[in-house]
Amino acid sequence: MGTYNKGILGAFSGKVGPVVGANWRGKEVLRSLPRKSNKAATPEQALHRLKFSTVIGFLGPIYPILSRYYGANQGEKSRVNRAMSYHMKEVAVYADPDFTFAYNKVQLAKGYLTGVEAGTISATTANTIDFSWNDNSGQGEALTTDKLVVGVYDPATKNWIYSLGVAERSTTSGTLLLPITLSGATVEVWALFVSANEKRNSTSTYLGTITIV
Repeated sequence: MGTYNKGILGAFSGKVGPVVGANWRGKEVLRSLPRKSNKAATPEQALHRLKFSTVIGFLGPIYPILSRYYGANQGEKSRVNRAMSYHMKEVAVYADPDFTFAYNKVQLAKGYLTGVEAGTISATTANTIDFSWNDNSGQGEALTTDKLVVGVYDPATKNWIYSLGVAERSTTSGTLLLPITLSGATVEVWALFVSANEKRNSTSTYLGTITIV
């Protein structure tokens, strides 16, 4: 059932006959009801759907990072929309019978703040990843107080672990504690810097693969 606001010329939400009313990104919109089709999907359509669902599953858990730091909203296209588009085009790779990812092309964030310089990772203590980097404060708008944000992905379980503040740029090192269930897992790691006021961020840097002890 649809709900009218301001009479027939106003906005409404819900379904009325063959149309659906909704508020989308601050705009009142009308959509026609989708028609059900009994046709089987073509191989190309089935492959596209598989690709789409795979990318959705990959990016979904890091929504809090993408929605904050993946560039800027552009008109009706949100940060998460832009991240989806990029990873669909550039990152998802078909390896029959499924899709995988070119991890060195994955982007957790896009921005113009000076990023991670000479970043390295190591795992010498149980269930931890140690990070190190150069203090490049003063390059561009980089400040000593910028926060290191990191993302860790386990391809075997398809789980993410992330932190929105491991350490400040000037410390040149930091540690992320991982769940004990990741002991022995081989994971993929990315990092970026975010200003203390959250107004600026760098593009993420791929730091490579590491096995957790």
